[in-house]
Amino acid sequence: MKEIAKLREQIDEIDSSIVELLKRRMECVHRVGEIKAEENAALFVPERESAQREKLIRMNAGVLPEGALLNIYRQIISCGYLLEGGLRIGYLGPEGTWSHQAALARFGDSVQLMPFPSFSHVFEATERGEVDYAVVPIENSTDGFVTQAMDLLMASRSLRICAQTHLRVQNCLLTNVAREKVTVIYSHPQVLGQCRRWLQQNFPHAEQISTASTAAAAKLALRDEKKGSAALGSRLVGELYGLAVAESNIQDVASNTTRFAVIGTQLTHPTGKDRTTICFGVPHTAGSLADVLMLFKQHGINIYCIDSRPARHTSWEYLFSIDVEGHEEAEPLKGCLEEVRRNAPMLKVLGSYPEQ
Repeated sequence: MKEIAKLREQIDEIDSSIVELLKRRMECVHRVGEIKAEENAALFVPERESAQREKLIRMNAGVLPEGALLNIYRQIISCGYLLEGGLRIGYLGPEGTWSHQAALARFGDSVQLMPFPSFSHVFEATERGEVDYAVVPIENSTDGFVTQAMDLLMASRSLRICAQTHLRVQNCLLTNVAREKVTVIYSHPQVLGQCRRWLQQNFPHAEQISTASTAAAAKLALRDEKKGSAALGSRLVGELYGLAVAESNIQDVASNTTRFAVIGTQLTHPTGKDRTTICFGVPHTAGSLADVLMLFKQHGINIYCIDSRPARHTSWEYLFSIDVEGHEEAEPLKGCLEEVRRNAPMLKVLGSYPEQ
């Protein structure tokens, strides 16, 4: 017991030093905020945070659990945002959605999180400056690109991706009725897609109804309990809206992960480990798409993913979205995009941002 008491004294001394160092750190952060305000500079600098993340991982050298260390610093950085003047972050609400959880994971507890009822509302609020940034899902590892978010991003004149974050998505069956009495299941279409096989095996005859969010699905399931309703969503959304978890981890792929984009108006600088999202159209002739894609191969640029969607202005014409390695302002991607522009009638860079 004496040894424990001595160790506790050491812990108390270390805690005191940590608090003093945090106070000193925040004094520096506050001064940085004053300078940024004078220069009208952005509070959120994704490339700086990416460099900090890499530095922390190197300094840690694997001693502390990496995720725990990064979570601690996420809250420290979040507190810094508050001292620098505060950030307003929009997301697809209401509270408890996967977008809400992604916003918390990316920006911490010390920012002002503002929910909006639809993707279009999120984008409009960000374009009008009602929020500084927004967090929106753009791709799921099981169900592919989130079409509505990508379409809005392509249509926007001012918004672009300036950062990204990944969130493991573990969906649950949420209901207050007996499992055998479930006749209708509500959820966001992406979540229904992520659980498609499980739903077919377990509820082949239940009606599936798409909703604007998993939180909206939970509200409907609670309202329609007598009709045998259930919702698919996170454990948190079940707790928030009073639904029991009938079964957890029901997604078809255990490693189900959603990639969220942080959208805003600022341009990021190259970090050396960047990703760029591009939208382009090609002439409706044989080999035109292959010709454009070959340019990336010739420049040694990796293409992470590709998706196609109908062009809104012309029937049976298509636009292509790709994620590629590199930054639009750094070689070899910079030169490659110049060549792509000469081969594609339409090209829009939706954002270059740190890979981490």
